[in-house]
Amino acid sequence: MNTTDAFKQIMFNQQKMALATSVGDQSNVRIVNFVYDEEKKCVYFSTFKGNEKIEEIDENSKVSFTTVPDNGTEHVRVHFGKVQKSNFTIYDVAEAFSKKIPGYDENIKQAGDLLDLYEISFDKAIVILGMGNRETIKV
Repeated sequence: MNTTDAFKQIMFNQQKMALATSVGDQSNVRIVNFVYDEEKKCVYFSTFKGNEKIEEIDENSKVSFTTVPDNGTEHVRVHFGKVQKSNFTIYDVAEAFSKKIPGYDENIKQAGDLLDLYEISFDKAIVILGMGNRETIKV
């Protein structure tokens, strides 16, 4: 499997990412669920309206993330992501979230109106497939 195929497999199968924001000299990392849109080449995640994460994003739209492996060490890292509130809603991407993350449809049903959808765009990703097996790809 080539690195681009491995990237896609990781992005479509891993459910969580550690999202890093930074405001001033203070960084902040949190785990969020995500889906990858191959056509738009972006990552979607949802968050409750008005929380600390949104305030940080409003101040600085530059983010980094790493996927969180379910098994093993294969993961994707992005250093130079740009995050913005999406023009879509969680309902627009509900099928993708529910297909990837079992039970997520219940979260959307119960809290969908309280969630905002964000998207991260990026053009390069580091794909790590094991010790000494690391490659940066153009997305």
